Amino acid sequence: MSRQLICNRWTYRRAVPLLIGSSFVYGTFTHRKPITNDSGGKPWPKTPQIVTQQRESADKAAIADADPEPAPASATDLKEDDVPLFDADPDGGAWASLSARLSGAQTALSAIKWSHIGEDITDLILPSWASDLPGYFAKLQRELEMAPGSLAEEIWQEAQDPLLNPEIVRIAQVRISRELCTEEKLFQQRRKAHTRKALAKYLGIPEEDVQPEDVPTIAMCGSGGGLRALVAGASSYLSAQEGGLYDCVTYTAGVSGSCWLQALYYSTLGKQNYATLLAHLKQRIGTHIAYPPAALGLLTAAPTNKFLLSGIVEKVKGNPTADFGLVDAYGVLLAARLFVPRGELGVDSRNLKVSSQQEYLKDGAHPLPIYTTVRHEIPTIEKESSPDNSQPAKYQTTEEKARKESWFQWFESTPYEFWSEELEAGIPSWSVGRQFHNGIGSVRDNGCSVPELRIPFMLGIWGSAFCATLSHYYKEIRPVVKSLVGFGGIDDLLEERNDDLVKVHPIEPASIPNYVLGLENQLPPTAAKSIFTSDHLELADAGMSNNLPIYPLLRPGRDVDVLIAFDASADIKSENWLSVADGYARQRGIKGWPLGAGWPKESTPRASAVREIDVAEAASPQQAAGKIADARELRRQSAKNESTETKKQENDDQSPIGNSELGYCNVWVGTTLERSVSSEPPPSKLLTDPSHEWELMDPNAGIAVIYFPFLPNPEVEGVDPNTSDFMSTWNFVYTPENIEKVVALARANFRAGEEQVKRTVRAVYARKKERRLENERRARMRKWRRHLKESGDHFR
Repeated sequence: MSRQLICNRWTYRRAVPLLIGSSFVYGTFTHRKPITNDSGGKPWPKTPQIVTQQRESADKAAIADADPEPAPASATDLKEDDVPLFDADPDGGAWASLSARLSGAQTALSAIKWSHIGEDITDLILPSWASDLPGYFAKLQRELEMAPGSLAEEIWQEAQDPLLNPEIVRIAQVRISRELCTEEKLFQQRRKAHTRKALAKYLGIPEEDVQPEDVPTIAMCGSGGGLRALVAGASSYLSAQEGGLYDCVTYTAGVSGSCWLQALYYSTLGKQNYATLLAHLKQRIGTHIAYPPAALGLLTAAPTNKFLLSGIVEKVKGNPTADFGLVDAYGVLLAARLFVPRGELGVDSRNLKVSSQQEYLKDGAHPLPIYTTVRHEIPTIEKESSPDNSQPAKYQTTEEKARKESWFQWFESTPYEFWSEELEAGIPSWSVGRQFHNGIGSVRDNGCSVPELRIPFMLGIWGSAFCATLSHYYKEIRPVVKSLVGFGGIDDLLEERNDDLVKVHPIEPASIPNYVLGLENQLPPTAAKSIFTSDHLELADAGMSNNLPIYPLLRPGRDVDVLIAFDASADIKSENWLSVADGYARQRGIKGWPLGAGWPKESTPRASAVREIDVAEAASPQQAAGKIADARELRRQSAKNESTETKKQENDDQSPIGNSELGYCNVWVGTTLERSVSSEPPPSKLLTDPSHEWELMDPNAGIAVIYFPFLPNPEVEGVDPNTSDFMSTWNFVYTPENIEKVVALARANFRAGEEQVKRTVRAVYARKKERRLENERRARMRKWRRHLKESGDHFR
């Protein structure tokens, strides 16, 4: 009996909150009872179209020497007929669908006879708040009816007010270019003035001795990993901030939880101070994001209901083809925990837009945040026939299979621009959420568009790891499956079907309007053709591709000299995210990346390394994906066809690439020297001793990578990122004591490498200074020779 009681208590603690917390989502997607779906209110008066120029004359003069790529036609060059029009959600559109789903949830909950549950479930005691759920949903339903005086009607009217949302009267255009946008170039100049002062202080050098061109461009990034990445990243950044290093940083980049971190830092809650941000987290994340009384209470009481629901109304009412899915609901729940202050009264709508973060960057006082997402391109595989068409071919050829392999397309977002490297096209951040046609954002007949997509939806997209493929899901449980007696065959079977599993998403990602519709002939030929056939882009957690946001930091024009990565991933050794960037750097011809950086591959044979190099040298993401498919097929055929003797001979020839562990702080440096095609350079050496750091000052040295894996430290007891339950990726509750332990661990790890980081930064600074001085000497020599040629040698 006691064992049964324990089981039932466990079921209550685990299952009931999960089921009740997901009742809103379940009801939202399974019922279709309509409610009022149009406002009936007065239409917003016609607003004169306002066109805001993005470049001021002073800004143009400031970057005249930068020789930026020619900009597309300005908004003033557009004719009225060039701007596409759209209608707000009509009857039967996205808003009606959402209303029906919400009504269904309320109806389903109301039908439950709560007073009889105790008689039917004798062994299970429901929480006292369970009977309040119908009331919560009834109130939420009333507020979201587009009836006069309802909250939804108020939100929709304000969504069309240019005083509250000035972006709605700005004309948005797609910018097709590889160059950084003008606003980011101006930011770089402003930020340099701050990092120059910070570097002098950090290295103990007189400020007047530091020239702007000698200052290294330092980038810092966090990893994915949900709340663990948020708390661990904030703790690591706090250590860097306390040590004076953070003030020297020009860029930060995030994936998943570290995107949440950046969004909080650039808000009135974080106040651009990580100690303040962590204090806020202590007050807010001790409650689960999906705890029904807390979440529904915020969604149904002022002022938090308007704060959280405004994005839903704007998105679904403003776009007839929009959808409100599981990822969107997840994002709203995250915002209710992370972006509502203690006391729940001081909510600030300025925290709800990425573009609003420009306010914190206007004088260059803080680094530029880069947020990342990915789109999973899954080509349609067509059935093929045999050459004589007599019967269908059982398998595609390796070449054809390679061409149809899936890959991830990266999208980056800053407070200035939402941009894709593969598409070489972007839009202003304030225009994300509106529909585009032929490169121009749509407006309504009153001259207004929809407001910028709110941060709660981006929170869901940034952290939507649960939208991973079946292959990713199986990777999580594969060690358990392999350990079970008799399940080895199942593991082999699933591995053989990995090419299929990697293309299936059990949960659909969220989406934003597709801004490249109609631009097929203007974008690079490598852009996937399927992207021009959908009116929305499905975006998800970039951690599906790489749990460290390294790629945007290698973008030409950002010219990063020192990259500092704080990795709080759950699988830092097995996935080796740092090493994944090797292929990216090779594909794009990026000089200076330290090939071989990352965890040593103790069991990686030379033959496997050759295949990895072949993949990395692909000319495009598509070709790289194809080579991966090719390599998989070769491995499988080898496993089937090779004899035991051949396998043994191959195993005897396996010499490992490396056989050592990494520490709390690890440094590699690349080279800018050209490499011959016929020979591969050895992996970049890990700089483990101060005597090795002369390599950082070599004139041909490239990017210095500093890697801090979040490892257990004997100086801090009671916390182990690998074994502590509260540090699981799927844990959504951190007590103040948990946070204090993570902060202590981050500080201890940072202290272990603090001096090495400072020596690295000093060496890179010295190298850049010497390069400048050498260039000045050569310039003087050229000037003297030119003068000598023109005036003659007076000593003859």
